[in-house]
Amino acid sequence: MEQRLNFGRFSEGTLSSHDQVARALGIEILAGTYPPGAKLPPEAEILARFGISRTVLREAFKTLTAKGLIVSKTRVGTTVLDSAHWNFFDADILEWKVSKGFDLAFVRDLADIRRAIEAAGAQSAAARRTTDDIAEMRRCLDRMNAATADASAFAMADLEFHNAIGRASGNVLIRSLAAVVETALLASFRMSSPVREADEHAASVAGHRRIVDAIEARDGEAAAEAMRAIIGHGVARIERGVASRVPEGV
Repeated sequence: MEQRLNFGRFSEGTLSSHDQVARALGIEILAGTYPPGAKLPPEAEILARFGISRTVLREAFKTLTAKGLIVSKTRVGTTVLDSAHWNFFDADILEWKVSKGFDLAFVRDLADIRRAIEAAGAQSAAARRTTDDIAEMRRCLDRMNAATADASAFAMADLEFHNAIGRASGNVLIRSLAAVVETALLASFRMSSPVREADEHAASVAGHRRIVDAIEARDGEAAAEAMRAIIGHGVARIERGVASRVPEGV
């Protein structure tokens, strides 16, 4: 049975009114319902659609403005900014992107960022890790190994494994990119979980084990290379899954 994966920091039902409105409009902007350069509907139309006050709408617009999605000007209206202004490192924007599904190009973009940042994090962790850090990584690894039929359990253990490396790196900027890692993993497991195939599961666990073995041995170069390899393994799995769903001749 297909496992439902949910990495989200909250459910939509727990959001405040202005956050719900910001989320709904943000998702529509990311999906192209309101493309760059387009104006959002008039204020009265949005108020009627959501049944909210002007105060709530102003707060929602403040949120979207801060994330680089829109700009509001007197007598002009509210315009969607070019995607170059969108803050894709923002946890909310990434979550909104996930909710509408991923395109393969965006998955590859995430993988490129992860290869650069997480490889550096693994190398730094090899120099700075403590005994407790290694123990935490191995606990996550054990949970991944045991999750042979539960995609959600495997995914959560995988996420915590990568977060543990971020903490062990001692670099606050690397740790702050946890939302990118979370989103990338969610995309990966939604599109193709290694739990669905025994060989893929074994290969993924082995790849993660090589990372922690290298970190424990304080071999930074090997840790970085193992990290790049496991990220590449995940992208390759997704690409195979996408290719298998494309009809012949397309």
